[in-house]
Amino acid sequence: MGKQRILVVDDDENIAELISLYLTKECFEVKTSGDGESALAELKRFSPELMILDVMLPGIDGYEVLRRVRKDSVIPIIMLSAKGEIFDKVLGLELGADDYMEKPFDSKELVARVKALLRRSGMNRRESEDDDVKSVSYQDLEINMTNYSVVYMGKNVDMPPKEIELLYFLASNPNRVYSREQLLDSIWGYEFGGDTRTVDVHIKRIREKIGEGKGQWRISTIWGVGYKFETQ
Repeated sequence: MGKQRILVVDDDENIAELISLYLTKECFEVKTSGDGESALAELKRFSPELMILDVMLPGIDGYEVLRRVRKDSVIPIIMLSAKGEIFDKVLGLELGADDYMEKPFDSKELVARVKALLRRSGMNRRESEDDDVKSVSYQDLEINMTNYSVVYMGKNVDMPPKEIELLYFLASNPNRVYSREQLLDSIWGYEFGGDTRTVDVHIKRIREKIGEGKGQWRISTIWGVGYKFETQ
């Protein structure tokens, strides 16, 4: 089995080299890019299993790179930023990032998060291979995890991977209440460093895109506890 490939995108050569060193020691194959345009080109050539993406890049910034990648790829992405504001974290997660780390960061923690995301993405691929089609359907709604698509009222809905995974998880377990902590653990993994607001943001975005199912189903807020996918 070949080494897993990771693309590191950061215009600070020292940081990129440090990350590359730690990941190489863990037997990953690593390539680096110093700006958004070269990162997008390298993504096609290198076909990495995971991307580490800095927000502040020359030319197109990390958020724009993320937007473009998410148009046709579900590759796990960890965003790095010197910005520690909640708005910046939420924006990255809304655009489809899988994790977000502030600079300066602990290199060992970054490696641990990389491994956790790769484990989860590997499990998702195996599940897709085991089942011809992994999907759940309700009136006017179909969530397909085999090709990461959501169809609502006959139209494809544009959702980043984590929104799809969260919606699928809830819809696959109808009328069961999950706390925000349980959803964080199930969708983002125990190693995820975010807070429960991450779940609230994703639920809000999902509701904006698929409505309430004309009374047949809805994502209900259980105040003081969490959420459930409620069906009639």
